Amino acid sequence: MENIVGMSLDRLLADLIAFIPNLIAAVVIFIVSLYVGRLGFRSVQTAMAKRQVDPEIILLLARITQWSILVFGTVWALAQVNFNVTSFVAGLGIAGFTVGFALKDIAENFVAGILLLFQQPFEIGDTVEAAGYNGTVTSIEIRSTTIRTSDGLLVIIPNASVYGNPITNYSKIDRRRIGITVGVAYDTDLDRADDIILNEVKQLPAIIDDPAPFVAFNEFGDSSINATIYFWIDPGEAGYFEALDAVVKNVKAAFDREGINIPFPIRTVYSHQAVT
Repeated sequence: MENIVGMSLDRLLADLIAFIPNLIAAVVIFIVSLYVGRLGFRSVQTAMAKRQVDPEIILLLARITQWSILVFGTVWALAQVNFNVTSFVAGLGIAGFTVGFALKDIAENFVAGILLLFQQPFEIGDTVEAAGYNGTVTSIEIRSTTIRTSDGLLVIIPNASVYGNPITNYSKIDRRRIGITVGVAYDTDLDRADDIILNEVKQLPAIIDDPAPFVAFNEFGDSSINATIYFWIDPGEAGYFEALDAVVKNVKAAFDREGINIPFPIRTVYSHQAVT
């Protein structure tokens, strides 16, 4: 019995001695993979920065590089200690599928975030309308996009909602059309009113001459003949609301100078006195 125990201890000691070099090799490989992963992270950052790639793309590619090196190094280190890597990877895949199904929404936001960073429908600082919100993009993360609305609210939108809905980027356009409705009295000379309006619109610094501004009288209202003023602006020279405000004020001032009336709605009320 003592011989059997002694033989078992000897075998255990021999296995331990034989295992130590493999364990040291595994630890060294893992530590080296950590170092190489950080080195890869910095190298990708430096290389992409020289090409003037967006910071969000640089961070994403650098992280993917670092994680890939770390995963490869971990698997290689486990193989040194005779760990059943194949079964581990298979089990990890099954577990990943289960967790991924349970965290489907998070996975969707993650994938959508990667697609947004690569396709770049907008950048930080752009004025956009996305997922029903209008404002300036302040942050683009893997999980969510942050927009500061025109009234100062900070809205954090899941990337799946951003990517899965129409996106309007007002900062990526070189021209924008504006339409303003105005009404004039029925006794107004419409050709004269047309000339006055166009003269005021053309004085706007941001106006684009081609296509040229035009006025379309398009409705017989209850108390006025209504027209829509159409014109194009360069967003780089004037914002939408700035141009809108300038044209409305200028046209109103010109109508006042020229004696053109913008009538109020008129309602006639008939009163019947009861006969007693």
